[in-house]
Order: sequence, then C-alpha cells, then structure tokens
Amino acid sequence: MRMMVFMLALAAGSAQAQAQAQAQDGKTMFAKNCAACHQASGAGIPGAFPALKGNVLAQGDPAIVVTTVLKGRAGMPAFAASLDDEKLAAIITYVRSAWGNKAGPITTADVASVRHAASAASVAKETGTIIH
Repeated sequence: MRMMVFMLALAAGSAQAQAQAQAQDGKTMFAKNCAACHQASGAGIPGAFPALKGNVLAQGDPAIVVTTVLKGRAGMPAFAASLDDEKLAAIITYVRSAWGNKAGPITTADVASVRHAASAASVAKETGTIIH
C-alpha cells in the first residue's frame, strides 16, 4: 500500500513539474511570438491587438482557440506553418492560465487533433469531398 501511495505521489509530482515546465516554455515562446502585439502583460494594444488578459475567446472552447492560432484571424498571422503542436500547446496553455485567466491547459494531442481536422477539411474543400 505504501508503495502505491508513493508511486501516485511521484506521478503527481512529475505531472506538476511537467506542467510548470510547459508553462515556462509557453511564457518564453509567447514572448518570442506573440508579445509584440498582445504585450507581455496580455493587455494588447487598444484598437489594434486584442487583450488576452481576461479574454473570453482565449479562455473558451479549446478547439476554437487552437483553430484561431493555427489559421490566424483579423490581422493575426497563422502559426500552423511556423510552430509545431508542442510549442502551440505550451503557448496557448500559458495564455489560458496567465494574467488571472483560469482556463484549462491545451495538450499537444489537442493541437494535433485540431490541426488534422483543419487539414482534412481543407483537402475536402479543394477536392469537393464531403466529410461527415
């Protein structure tokens, strides 16, 4: 029994350490890829770039958030070609938990799934195929 409790505690500690590392990576990558427009404070630039601090979209449906970052939106560049799934997950997770935001994390698998679905939809649109 003690061994099982120890293993569970170890796993929980490892998951927490992994989440902290992802958050730090996300913050660093946000600074390199996003902060010029959205600002390091998440406040954005009024009239030009939306604030991410307290942003309902950024804290909303994970698929919509990931799609927005992959494809871009209203002047925001698309990051599908320049950032891999792991980096995008880290950045989005950081945004969803920074500056008082309280949304859950985005996993690499979440990003991969949305990227795959967007790619399949794009191919279907080009070929006229109906996807169900």
